[in-house]
Amino acid sequence: MATHTLDFERPLLELERQIEEMKRVTGDTAVDVSKELAALERKLAELRGEIYKNLTPMQRVQVARHPKRPYTLDYVNTVFTDFVELHGDRLFRDDPAIVGGWGRLDGMSVMVIGHQKGRDTKENLHRNFGMAHPEGYRKALRLMGLAEKFGAPVITLVDTPGAYPGLGAEERGQAEAIARNLVEMATLRTPIITAVIGEGGSGGALAVGLADRVLMLENSVYSVISPEGCAAILWKDATQRERAAEALKITAEDLLELGVIDEIIPEPSGGAHADPEAAAQALGDALRRQVRVLRKTKIEKLLKRREEKYLSLGALSEK
Repeated sequence: MATHTLDFERPLLELERQIEEMKRVTGDTAVDVSKELAALERKLAELRGEIYKNLTPMQRVQVARHPKRPYTLDYVNTVFTDFVELHGDRLFRDDPAIVGGWGRLDGMSVMVIGHQKGRDTKENLHRNFGMAHPEGYRKALRLMGLAEKFGAPVITLVDTPGAYPGLGAEERGQAEAIARNLVEMATLRTPIITAVIGEGGSGGALAVGLADRVLMLENSVYSVISPEGCAAILWKDATQRERAAEALKITAEDLLELGVIDEIIPEPSGGAHADPEAAAQALGDALRRQVRVLRKTKIEKLLKRREEKYLSLGALSEK
């Protein structure tokens, strides 16, 4: 049974409890309850599918933040092979909130970069809850330069509440580091593919998210601010987060319709945390497909399309 249950998943708990109890009884006795067990498991799958098909934007945020959801290193170990992590920005220090290095995707060398959160308090403190300092973004930019030098595609995995807003980060040029990444990624002479795998928070996400193709896992979110932060600013009341999440248009469906992203990667029923292997398979399939297409495109045409893609965002048209 799941150790972390979201509010809207509570109707599933009783069914899960019944299934666990039935399995326990079956193990202790010779009674055959396979038909009843199959019926309950079918009912559970149907209910889970129904719940996840009708999630509100704020519920999507909860799923995107689920502590059991796969993080960058989980996907690095399942989607890619021969990963070699590279450290440091050669200016200040290594930032554990961003991981990156060489890997292979279907035997092809790629540069993988992504935010990394922690699973427990100790690891989250080490990873700074996936919130990068300037040196994290400068490390990412260094690795992108390496990829460009060797003509390897860059794949970035986004999962952060936002860039770290602490005093030290500001003193070391947080805004400059993010802006520098945006400028350099706009003209990087190699294909870039971004996948939002959890939270895509503000400039902290965009600093590694300017790409030729932007993909989103079905239950991930991508926004200029968290719903709680938006509610606190607009209505001086963080409890208005549901209203804020609705207005922000942060879900994959909304962003695809707005043209901000290019593709939604389907998740298994119950979210990526319910079946990490299936989620990794879906992500891997999408990345392989996009890399194959982009590698066939001449670099000048790629850069021109990248420029047009971002210039067209937010363009005002009158009917």
